Amino acid sequence: MPEVYMSRYLIVGGVAGGATAAARIRRLDEKAEIILIERGEHISFANCGLPYYIGGVIKERDRLFVTTAESFHKRYRVDIRPFNEVLSIDKLAKRVRVKELKTGREYEEGYDKLILSPGAEPLRPPIPGIDADTIFTLRNVPDTDRIKNYIDSRNPQHAVVIGGGFIGVEMAENLAHRGVAVTLVEALDQVMMVLDYEMAAEVHTHMRSKKVQLFLKDGVKSFTRKGEKTVVELASGKRIETDMVILSIGVRPESSLAKGAGLDLTDRGAIIVNEHLRTSDQSIYAVGDAIAFDYPLINKKLSIYLAGPANKQGASRQTMLCSAMFVRIRERSAHL
Repeated sequence: MPEVYMSRYLIVGGVAGGATAAARIRRLDEKAEIILIERGEHISFANCGLPYYIGGVIKERDRLFVTTAESFHKRYRVDIRPFNEVLSIDKLAKRVRVKELKTGREYEEGYDKLILSPGAEPLRPPIPGIDADTIFTLRNVPDTDRIKNYIDSRNPQHAVVIGGGFIGVEMAENLAHRGVAVTLVEALDQVMMVLDYEMAAEVHTHMRSKKVQLFLKDGVKSFTRKGEKTVVELASGKRIETDMVILSIGVRPESSLAKGAGLDLTDRGAIIVNEHLRTSDQSIYAVGDAIAFDYPLINKKLSIYLAGPANKQGASRQTMLCSAMFVRIRERSAHL
């Protein structure tokens, strides 16, 4: 009998990109060894549902989770390692260094193919007072729990949302749904820059009809404390007293691991991939919020910070050509 080559895939990060890639690899290669390393507790959750759980539209917290580590392992035979963080990549040796966050133990793992799905992190510019405990960002389930617990325990009457993108608008909607008066501040002349201005104007009208106050073409200068209140001072000189702030001014690729490994990045720090989602290293792929790919309509490299594209990238046959290659090797070996 010919020797069967069992390929080893190491995936860094779960959720839309990494967890989908793990499932796709298993469907293409029944004998592959697949390891998914996730820094947090949850390998797959509904990103888009987080504001709606805070707002009470989604009543049960468990409904945020697409699957658990246990059920994912049982279904796909993937070695799931939550609360583990990849510290560095050795491209030449095809090894990564990993830290168990609960114990502090460090160890190494080898790979044939490595898939990076680290996501993006919220921007926190050096604005005076930005580190106050009443200023929140929303990226994951722990962030969601912090915001919801604050609202449940403090019963805020007013909130300021900084930024009019997807998360900002959804948080404004859900805070208003909970009876909190909301002021949304956006530096541009419209919310939802993915829309033409004429369409965004309809959104403005709807938000105002729901009593959301809009300050457009204005930015934040500073945050200061005034007793139990947070004072948001705007570039225009306006001062808004509030009980809490949701900071949603954008994200940046979490690409420090790729940078440390010497992979090619854009000026903004996104991991450059080709049409097969392969990085500048032949054995390393990347998907999700952290990547930049060629966008033919504008002939530029583009990043899209949405779960839908990350899910499609993780499930792409292009990404999994490495898996198909090993399947063909086994098929040929079987006929020798």
